[in-house]
Amino acid sequence: MSLQISERVRALGRQAQQDLREQFDRIDAIAEENSIRVLEAFQDHRVAEGYFAGTTGYGYDDLGRDKLDEIYAQLFGTEAALVRIQFVNGTHAIACALYGALKTGDVLVSAVGAPYDTLLGVIGAAGNGHGSLKDYGVEYRQVELKDNKPDLEGMAQAAADPRVKAVLIQRSKGYSTRASLSVAEIGEMCRVIRAANPNAAILVDNCYGEFVETLEPTHVGADLVVGSLIKNPGGGLAPTGGYIAGRRDLVEGAAQRLTVPGIGGECGSTLGNNRLLYQGLFLAPHTVAQAVKTAVFAARVMELLGYETEPASSSVRHDIIQMIHMREPEALKKFCKGIQFGAPVDSYVTPEPWDMPGYDCQVIMAAGAFVQGASIELSADAPMRPPYTVYLQGGLTFESGRLGVLLAVQELLGGKD
Repeated sequence: MSLQISERVRALGRQAQQDLREQFDRIDAIAEENSIRVLEAFQDHRVAEGYFAGTTGYGYDDLGRDKLDEIYAQLFGTEAALVRIQFVNGTHAIACALYGALKTGDVLVSAVGAPYDTLLGVIGAAGNGHGSLKDYGVEYRQVELKDNKPDLEGMAQAAADPRVKAVLIQRSKGYSTRASLSVAEIGEMCRVIRAANPNAAILVDNCYGEFVETLEPTHVGADLVVGSLIKNPGGGLAPTGGYIAGRRDLVEGAAQRLTVPGIGGECGSTLGNNRLLYQGLFLAPHTVAQAVKTAVFAARVMELLGYETEPASSSVRHDIIQMIHMREPEALKKFCKGIQFGAPVDSYVTPEPWDMPGYDCQVIMAAGAFVQGASIELSADAPMRPPYTVYLQGGLTFESGRLGVLLAVQELLGGKD
C-alpha cells in the first residue's frame, strides 16, 4: 500500500499549517531557549568524549553516568538527580520516589484526582495489593477535581493533616479529561500545599511535560520531579530509563529503593548507553518542539473536520499530548489504524483493542516506534470507553508527524477524495 493522500486531505493540511504560523513561532522560541539551557549545562560540566564509555557489572565509578546526574540537576534547578537505565518506565521511577519518601503510618495525597492508571497498583487502589504502598501501611487520599479543575482549597485541607508526608501532582492529564497543568499552576499549588503543611514533600509526575515550557516544576516550588527517558528528555534516542531530580534526601531515598539501602545510586552499569542518553538530552528541546507542532497540527486538522479537541489548536501547550474526541468506537479505530500506517516500524499491522495490564478497560494503541513504548515518537492510544477520546503524542520530526496525521485523516474519511 502506497502513501496515497487525497487532494482534499492535503488541502486540509495546508490550511492547518497556515492557521498555525503564530503557534509554531511560539513553539520555536521555547525550543531555542531550552536548547541554550541544555548547551550551557553541557559546557558548564565540561562534557567530554570519555563520558560516553559504558560500564558493566556493578557500574562503580561511571563518570559519564554521575556527570549526567549533575547536568539534570542543573537543568531542573535541584540539589541532586538520578538518571538511570534501570528504571523500566516512568511508573517505576515514580514508585521509587514514593517508596523512598513514605513509611508505615504516613499519608499520601494525590492533588488532582486519581493518578494515571498504572499507578493505582502502586498505591494499592487496584490489583491484588501485594507490595503496594497500602500493603506497607501507607494511607492514600485524593483531592477530587472541582468543575474539572484543581481544587486549591481542597488541597490545603487535605495537606493540613500532619501525617501527610507526600503530595503527588500529575502534570499531564493521563486518561482524564482535565487540562494538563502549566508550570505556573503547579507553582500556585505548591504554595498552597506548603502553607498548609511545610513538612510534606511535593512530588510531580513530570511525564510528557519536560521542555514544553522554559521552566520546570522544581523551579517553582516542587521538591521532586520524576519522568521517563523514552518520553521527552530522551530526545527519541534513549533506549530505556527514567530520571528523578529534586531535594537531595528525596533523591537518595528513591535511589535506595531502586537498588538497596547502603548502595543507592553508587551502582548501576550503563552498558554503553551513555552516549545515547547525552545525545538524546541534547536533542530533546528540538525533538519536543517537533512533537508539540505535530500535536497542534493534528488538533487544527481535526477541528477543520468538526471534531472537538482539547487543548484547542491555538492554546498554549503544557505537555505533548493532544486529545481528540472521536465520539464513536469505529472512528477511533480508523484514526489509530491511520497513525499506525504512518509509522516507520510495524506500519503493516492493524491495531486492535486489547486488555492491557494496569488498565480497567480495553485499550487501543497505535505505535510503530524504534524504541518500544516511546511516546516521544508518534503514537496514539485510547481507552475503549465513551467519549472515545484518542490521546495523540509524539513525532520525532514534524514532517513525519504531519504525514502520520494526514494518513490517519485519510483512513478516517474512508479514502474519499
